[in-house]
Amino acid sequence: MSDRDGDSPLFIEQIEIGPMKNFTYIVGSETTREVALVDPAWNIDGLLEHVESQDLKPVAALVTHYHADHCGGGMGGHHIQGVAELLGKRGVKVFVHRKEADGLRKVTGLEESDLVRVDSGDRMSVGEIEVEFLHTPGHTPGSQCFRIRNTLVSGDTLFINGCGRVDLPGSDPDSMYESLKRLASLPDETVLLPGHNYSDTPHATMGETKQANFHLRVPDLETWRRFMGTSPIE
Repeated sequence: MSDRDGDSPLFIEQIEIGPMKNFTYIVGSETTREVALVDPAWNIDGLLEHVESQDLKPVAALVTHYHADHCGGGMGGHHIQGVAELLGKRGVKVFVHRKEADGLRKVTGLEESDLVRVDSGDRMSVGEIEVEFLHTPGHTPGSQCFRIRNTLVSGDTLFINGCGRVDLPGSDPDSMYESLKRLASLPDETVLLPGHNYSDTPHATMGETKQANFHLRVPDLETWRRFMGTSPIE
């Protein structure tokens, strides 16, 4: 898929990878051929071969959150390839939200010098393409999405028919509610690119997602708590 609005054509590719139906994304500039890899995991050699066969140059890694199926590391007694292997082959920096950075280092073994800690509202350029970081806590404390023109790469914050789990260590159901409210305010024409292929379609507009996904239509926090089973017992 591509977006030719604006001064420079945008390159975006969605790749399903691994046994958990993860999506890795390649985003960048069709003009300069510089790209960032979003949540690179599972098969780093295969990803690099695919990227470079298209005359694309990986210049950064963007991480939505620190779970190993998105960034590599130990999971269930197994090791998953991820950003550590990517850095070992290509000396790129890993952009991670500042509240997620320590968790990412623990899971992957990266050094502080490998990271660029970012905050919500920060921006970076990949070639001539600007990426905006949006902090969307709930699934993890430092979960983030990436807004690239009219596209949102949402990781495990928002799926087309659901949202990320909020019953894991570090999860916060109330924060997830606030994050989803912010994402629901994005323009309807925004293209949603989720972190997993959990729907019958790999991407949708935010307008379509609001119609299909009840999580974006919960009217208030108390209803949300009851819906998610987190209301306090009185």
